[in-house]
Amino acid sequence: MSTPFTPAAVQAIKSHMNDDHPDDALIIVRGLAGRPEATTALTSDVDAEGIEFTVDGGERVRVPWGETLTERSQVRMAVVRLYRDACDKLGIPARGQH
Repeated sequence: MSTPFTPAAVQAIKSHMNDDHPDDALIIVRGLAGRPEATTALTSDVDAEGIEFTVDGGERVRVPWGETLTERSQVRMAVVRLYRDACDKLGIPARGQH
């Protein structure tokens, strides 16, 4: 796994996702990581190729971005895209301004 992100940037992304978007992470895991029965999902890693979640306190799963990211600023739009794709796959409406 390659990463254009510094360790501090990865930590900031993980903290933001876990503090502000745990429900969105769970939707991504349920819709795109093949874990429809998951009850929790914490962001555990981020790199140029994808995002990793720890599901239900143990198993780690990766969801690819679908493209290689080269800048930290691309992460937000990539997460939003995954969230919307997961909502579509699960047949649920996307919330808010995602």
